[in-house]
Amino acid sequence: MALYCVCVTTGPYLMAGTLDNIFVTLVGTCGESPKQRLDRMGRDFASGSVQKYKVRCSEELGELLLLRLHKERYAFFPQDSWYCSCICVTAPDGTLSHFPCYQWMEGYCTIELRPGTARTICQDSLPLLLDHRKRELQARQECYRWKVYAPGFPRIIDVSSFEEMESDKKFALTKTAPRADPGDSSGNQYLPGFPMKIDIPSLLHMEPNIRYSATKTTSLLFNAIPASLGMKLRGLLDRKGSWKKLDDIRNIMRCHKTLTSEYVREHWCEDQFFGYQYLNGVNPVMLHCLSSLPSKLPITNDMVAPSLGPGTCLQTELERGNIFLADYWILAEVPVHCINGHPQFVAAPLCLLWLNPQGALVPLAIQLCQTPGPDSPIFLPTDTDWDWLLAKTWVRNSEFLVHENNTHFLCTHLLCEAFAMATLRQLPLCHPIYKLLLPHTRYTLQVNTIARATLLNPEGLVDKVTSIGRQGLLYLMSTGLAHFTYTNFCLPDSLRARGVLDIPNYHYRDDGLKIWAAIESFVSEIVGYYYTSDASVQQDSELQAWVGEIFAQAFLGRESSGFPRQLCTQGQLVKFLTAIIFNCSAQHAAVNSGQHDFGAWMPNAPSSMRQPPPQTKGTTTLKSYLDTLPEVNTTCNNILLFWLVSQEPKDQRPLGTYPDEHFTEEAPRRSIAVFQNRLAQISRDIQERNRGLALPYAYLDPPLIENSVSI
Repeated sequence: MALYCVCVTTGPYLMAGTLDNIFVTLVGTCGESPKQRLDRMGRDFASGSVQKYKVRCSEELGELLLLRLHKERYAFFPQDSWYCSCICVTAPDGTLSHFPCYQWMEGYCTIELRPGTARTICQDSLPLLLDHRKRELQARQECYRWKVYAPGFPRIIDVSSFEEMESDKKFALTKTAPRADPGDSSGNQYLPGFPMKIDIPSLLHMEPNIRYSATKTTSLLFNAIPASLGMKLRGLLDRKGSWKKLDDIRNIMRCHKTLTSEYVREHWCEDQFFGYQYLNGVNPVMLHCLSSLPSKLPITNDMVAPSLGPGTCLQTELERGNIFLADYWILAEVPVHCINGHPQFVAAPLCLLWLNPQGALVPLAIQLCQTPGPDSPIFLPTDTDWDWLLAKTWVRNSEFLVHENNTHFLCTHLLCEAFAMATLRQLPLCHPIYKLLLPHTRYTLQVNTIARATLLNPEGLVDKVTSIGRQGLLYLMSTGLAHFTYTNFCLPDSLRARGVLDIPNYHYRDDGLKIWAAIESFVSEIVGYYYTSDASVQQDSELQAWVGEIFAQAFLGRESSGFPRQLCTQGQLVKFLTAIIFNCSAQHAAVNSGQHDFGAWMPNAPSSMRQPPPQTKGTTTLKSYLDTLPEVNTTCNNILLFWLVSQEPKDQRPLGTYPDEHFTEEAPRRSIAVFQNRLAQISRDIQERNRGLALPYAYLDPPLIENSVSI
């Protein structure tokens, strides 16, 4: 008789425990154990519990290959969900085997777990294990299916597959939240005072292992309700028409001010702050250094000489690398939309900026369309204050549109969804790259599903607050993806290509490069441990299927994108993984977390413009300026969204935090510890620098960066 000790850990989360019966079967090289119920006196699988059981076998099983967990009905109790963290098995000879699980078991089912040692397909030779890999991926590919959202878009998750699975199983969702009101056939419900419907099925009808936790869902709702209800009670969400005076805008979110939002309100008119935002605002990726002016921007030296001052000229500053351009060409043909029954307007400006001798980036000239001519004046700092302010505000509106749709949603949310999908579909749990990437996909599929159901849907918030509406969004994202390249995706390459490596006070660049280097070093150690040569990368068929699926589904097989369709060397794999982890974590933090800070003062980030771009100078007044800005209800709806998405709900996991121990070998665990120490040092350096800044830049402080796109 051989005796095995089985230690089962239930996750410490809300409603993680179960009353159902749990059985276990051990499978080894010499046979398998009988299916045995795990049962002790009292409650066995309470949230956070660690319980030990004995499994008896007629003989030793040899090396343990698989552990089967069976979840079955207990008496007359209704089925519930169980979150199993991990199982440790001690063999008769004292050998300890770890079986990481870290997943929900919903309904009555069986799952098979492998020991925690990560293995590529090349390292498996036993037919049992090869068959296990194959069956696992087949099941996941059936569960996680691709869907075309719109032409030219990255492919997305087809959530209808979960509803089909739910129907097939014929059991109701329990424990996480109640179903939608049966009186609303769409499943959409309004939160009290909230300006958009919350799609309840988008919160619930998800495979349990990608669904928001109960803690995160509750936190998200509690972030939304107080602010929205306050606006509703004051009548702001229903008030149409222009703002009477600029100062009224400051009272919208008077209970949710931040150091940065107050700084923005005080300095938004200043040219130096306008330039600062290109470096450290929410869209710090627009600037390109110029060596000569494009023909579509016919600026002369005489135009900018008053701004440049004596002792220099435009050509000299171009030769010194001090002239930069933000070009919003992508907006030139974007469809426009109506809000509150009124047509909205869009510009496609070119904004020329100068790095002055004091190290400040300031605007030199603004042309509000891509075609020069008499009806497209070039606005200058020497124009009237209102003309110049209106020109800058048009640029800020263009910044809003490009940032929200492309820099933020397309390049972080949608691409990271594709990475998550390919990882789930092509890499089994035991694969080292699956273990590496899984923490950086947490909740991404859920948050994107919510966004599509509430923001991007017809008559959703995008239609309510933006001048381009949903149709413009579809155009902008498909055009953006068609021009997005691997160079844009990799921070060091992007900075080099844009010629911005030497601009002073570019905190996004400085902090981002440090974090990139830390991720790259960590990834390099993991890759080096599991892939001993370039040949081992090339021969990993699962890895090649993974990168091939990303190329086909995220980038639509476009060769000109420069994204790899296969990986041939360790270096290529390290770079690709580094870029994915960086964009799923740090890049999203950089372009998401400051939205309320920089957008709460609406004139700094208007979501729409109600008058066409000016075709002559000298006509702008305070009244015409206010009549161009968004209406009151449009402003409030948008600022409410900014507040919500800038507040990461509870259940956070900062960059480098891996409470789920998917890696069980000592080498990768050491690499994780080194990575965490390096991030801690980066954090100390950032906090030290910020103490000397009038406006601290903390969006890339590692403890404030979420591991994944989850809000």
